[in-house]
Amino acid sequence: MLRRAGHEVFTPTLTGLGERGHLAAASIDLDLQVQDVVALLEMEDLSDVVLVGHSYGGMVVTGVAQRAPERIRRIVYLDAFVPEDGRCALDYVVPERAARFREEGERTGFVSPPPPSLWGVTRPDDVAFSRQRELRHPYRCFTQGVRRMNSSAAALPKTFIHCTSPATGTFDQFAAKYRSDPRWRFHELKTGHDSMILVPGQLTALLQSEQE
Repeated sequence: MLRRAGHEVFTPTLTGLGERGHLAAASIDLDLQVQDVVALLEMEDLSDVVLVGHSYGGMVVTGVAQRAPERIRRIVYLDAFVPEDGRCALDYVVPERAARFREEGERTGFVSPPPPSLWGVTRPDDVAFSRQRELRHPYRCFTQGVRRMNSSAAALPKTFIHCTSPATGTFDQFAAKYRSDPRWRFHELKTGHDSMILVPGQLTALLQSEQE
């Protein structure tokens, strides 16, 4: 939809996931997946980028901003982690879910995806679409923190989009923090966490508004 509207869009796949699932290894960490996106920005020589991170992707885009702030116009956190300096994703996950992640991750090196219903995905065709593409995520990605050391990254314009129906419980804390922060743009989508599946038209319109 964004491309049809005339935007140039890149959708990088993180190492060990999607069509790069054959590279999955317990050694993969957040730093490597941050480098996946930094390398795309550099190899395509991209600038003036609206960088969108969904869910765990908030960890990634935060790390990317530390390394390549000069290429970024705005960061959009789509129902995503917004980590403080030195903190990891598991620091923010609701306790019972974090405990399950830790148990499986420390035992196997990977974390299995929760059921699609947690993300609001319940229609059979949407569930099938999601299930076909789900893979276990390397555990170290959730335990490695982000270092916020670049003042240029801190100054970048930022947006938070909160998906509220149903809310997952994990991302409410960020919505509460940034809803009234004058340094942030804030939007609410009354849909589940996987808004790109559930309300692609609404999300597209919202992302287009963030080009300004």
